Amino acid sequence: MMLGGRMRRLREVCGISLEEAGEAIRGSHSKISRLELGRTGFRERDLVDLLDLYGVTDGDERAEFRHLAEQANTSGWWHRDTDWLPKWFDTYLGLEQGAQLIRCYEPRVVPELLQTADYARALLTLAHPQEDGESIERRVSLRMRRQEILTRPDPPQLWLIVEEAALRRRIGGSQVWLAQLERVLSAAEPPNVTVQVLADHVGGPALADGAFTILRFGESDLPDIVYLQQLTGALYLDKQADLAAYRAVANVLSVHAAPPEYTTELVAALRESVPPTLDQPSGVS
Repeated sequence: MMLGGRMRRLREVCGISLEEAGEAIRGSHSKISRLELGRTGFRERDLVDLLDLYGVTDGDERAEFRHLAEQANTSGWWHRDTDWLPKWFDTYLGLEQGAQLIRCYEPRVVPELLQTADYARALLTLAHPQEDGESIERRVSLRMRRQEILTRPDPPQLWLIVEEAALRRRIGGSQVWLAQLERVLSAAEPPNVTVQVLADHVGGPALADGAFTILRFGESDLPDIVYLQQLTGALYLDKQADLAAYRAVANVLSVHAAPPEYTTELVAALRESVPPTLDQPSGVS
């Protein structure tokens, strides 16, 4: 995306149309558009031809563009899972790894970056009943590996707004649920993680039609991205009108949610106030 944004500005400064740029690389205007939006990687030959077309002759500058292209085409750590990982989610993983701020609203379950392995396993087993245990474990492992961004040397800021109903939902049974609440409490301690709880009476789902994530990047060349996951795909929104709408909703949700300094007390009270229930019928051992 960064490389594509820079290439787009070069083209626009030169007054070259998408069609003209496409002809220079023996492609179409739609291919140039995909390259500039970061939807596909640059082949070295195409990059060299475009730099020639845009009049970039300085050796150091051309080397910087080639370095960006090499980085963009390098496979992420999750490449070993490409045999089952959907392409649309592969894209999200790359964005998540590079984000400086991850702002998320989740009305249904504990957000994925805070889930325990047992909680994730219970959810994934429900979501993929046709898969065997080994396949589920691969999905769990991927989800746990994603969480490493929160403890790396340069972690992103994570700002989560989660519905009270999502925290009360005992996915996996009481013991798994209790351990998950403990995980939420411990995860909210580091300074780079903010967790807010939205009370049921606020009606968050009426404000936002489902979960969404806003990703912000450190590079000024990159726009924010709104990620909307669906059952069989995902939407990536980067138009200013869409970004403004989702930022506004995120701000409203954060105002109505309890301040983050109350999260520990609220989650602890939730854990203590819900009466125990059986995970299986009486008489079953």
